[in-house]
Amino acid sequence: MGVIMQMDEGHRVIIAKNIKCLIGVDEAGRGALAGPVAVGAVKWERKDWPMIKKILKDYPAGKDSKKLTAAERDFWFEKIAELKNKSLIDWEVAFSSNKLIDQRGISWAIKRGIKKCLNNFLSSPAESLVLLDGSLRAPAEWINQQTIIKGDEKELIISLASIVAKVSRDSAMVKLTKKYPNHDLDKHKGYGTKKHYEKIEQFGVLVIHRLTYIAKIS
Repeated sequence: MGVIMQMDEGHRVIIAKNIKCLIGVDEAGRGALAGPVAVGAVKWERKDWPMIKKILKDYPAGKDSKKLTAAERDFWFEKIAELKNKSLIDWEVAFSSNKLIDQRGISWAIKRGIKKCLNNFLSSPAESLVLLDGSLRAPAEWINQQTIIKGDEKELIISLASIVAKVSRDSAMVKLTKKYPNHDLDKHKGYGTKKHYEKIEQFGVLVIHRLTYIAKIS
């Protein structure tokens, strides 16, 4: 018989008594024309949930990272980092390059990232519950997993994973701006904005562009 733990005000998750930790997973950069795709994962121990809930009581429920401003994302990323320093939360980010995406496809790249993040936690799959956003799936050995549509809006832990993934990827794209200043990567983060298309037309395709994506729009 499971017990019910209230994870946020928008959703309830039934957690079996043998589950010792909860893991949330989301990705960022799936649709970008340039740069890597990032998978973010956040984990906390079940015993620490009351303290985490108290610390994160002001988190804007019902908002995924895309609905927060960049400043808000940075603020909550710092909060997550503080919780990690206090050993209340652990988190991982895994990047898959544009070359891997071109070679193996975006779905493979994301699955690779999920597997890498989960393996880095060194948690027992039998004692963990993995909550994933949208259509994401964990490797089969993670026998306790639940994919939740709009999970980044319904589950706090998935929303935090979304922030970890997006802030980390955005930071990587900003750093690439120094190497490729003509393409304004710090502004569009590699996504297919009008300005990005104009920059490609004006200055050409970069080695960090996903050629399979570019081919679809050319």
